[in-house]
Amino acid sequence: MKKSRVYLLLIGIFIIMASFIVLKYNTDKKKKTDSYYVLLDRKGAASQTEEWKIISKRGFELLKAIRINPEDIKSTLALVSLYIQEARVTGNYLYYDKAAMKYVNDVLKKDPANFEALTFKSVIYLSQHHFADGFATAEKAKAINPYNAFVYGILVDGSVEMGNYDSAVVYADKMVSVRPDIRSYARISYLREIYGDYPGAITAMKMAVEAGLPGDETTEWSRVHLGKLYEYSGDTLTAIMQYSIALNERPGYAYAVAGLARIASAEKNYTKAIALYQQADLLVMDNSFKEELADIYYLTGENDKGDKIVKEVIASLSEGAASANTDENVGHYADQELAYAYLKIKNYDKALYHALQEYNRRPDNIDVNETLAWVYYNKGDYKKALPYIKVSLKTGSKNPRLLCHAGLIYNMAGDKIMAKSLLEEALKNNPGISEMLKSDAEKVLNSL
Repeated sequence: MKKSRVYLLLIGIFIIMASFIVLKYNTDKKKKTDSYYVLLDRKGAASQTEEWKIISKRGFELLKAIRINPEDIKSTLALVSLYIQEARVTGNYLYYDKAAMKYVNDVLKKDPANFEALTFKSVIYLSQHHFADGFATAEKAKAINPYNAFVYGILVDGSVEMGNYDSAVVYADKMVSVRPDIRSYARISYLREIYGDYPGAITAMKMAVEAGLPGDETTEWSRVHLGKLYEYSGDTLTAIMQYSIALNERPGYAYAVAGLARIASAEKNYTKAIALYQQADLLVMDNSFKEELADIYYLTGENDKGDKIVKEVIASLSEGAASANTDENVGHYADQELAYAYLKIKNYDKALYHALQEYNRRPDNIDVNETLAWVYYNKGDYKKALPYIKVSLKTGSKNPRLLCHAGLIYNMAGDKIMAKSLLEEALKNNPGISEMLKSDAEKVLNSL
């Protein structure tokens, strides 16, 4: 009798606890659903611009309209567009992708076939490195409107990331035929770069810059990428000119500052390079600035400082990836970035784990294959590195970093002739790449 009472009491406690858990889950879920994501203040010089005044006012007005009328799809999509662009400007992708995904899903719940919402969702997926999902969503949008240039641009990006380069070329041709503008020219440039045509890539990126509005973030991004193409081609003076113009047109533009930092590092002016990278890091949330700063500390023998920064990058990337477990609107994959970060601190097992994670998602992408090959090289497993580096060379890319990696791998795999050819091609113009990698490549080339 006593036992049955105990059992009943336990069952009652279990039911109460289960009810509490369900209630808390539903409450938390409702809070997420009902939450509003506000526009965050910009940092530094970007917070003082006329552009920011206009955008912050626009963001406030759109949020107000949505709060008054949650069925206002037009205002909701306008806010999504604003948040996607603000992610680019500030580098705060984690917050703005989450915000944009929340609002775009609100629209798609009401109208599952909304073309604009589908294209925005595809862009957010790509930003989160969910490339297969992004491509599939863009395909849905294309089926609704096959005459829109923007959706073909997304299909170009998705195809490149998944390693379907022939398809990317087809989509780029379609995009430029529908609307020849800054976005289509930039994508043509990128594809020419992938196929090893640096002169053609430079020509197309010049067209992109000329088609854009000076000072606009998209225009100055294109100008900075043009500068990087000149860096890879060994034309440092023209690269400096492009970065300087970008800073003049868009004061405090972090990516132009970082470009000047790379050149200062190549000139072995490490004090200047460190100051510029620190400046860029304060302007925009971008872990690549921190990693390049760490590289300079390694060059100057300040390994403790370099390791500290890289560990901070790893923590940041891991936090962003882990947040996907608790919020369906986040979901950033960062395995490729984590693989390179772990290499810097010589944690090769962790680097291999993340490189394989990314490879399993995108086995045809040349950058992913290069990453995995480079991890195996650093682990001393040259035979395993070889097939992956071969795939990374399949488009004929002349990226000097890739060619250095490939040359070093072929050398250790025993193919000295191929190694010499690759390293000569990589270094012939004294390209703007990592000084540590360049030094290693030069030593091997001189020994062949």
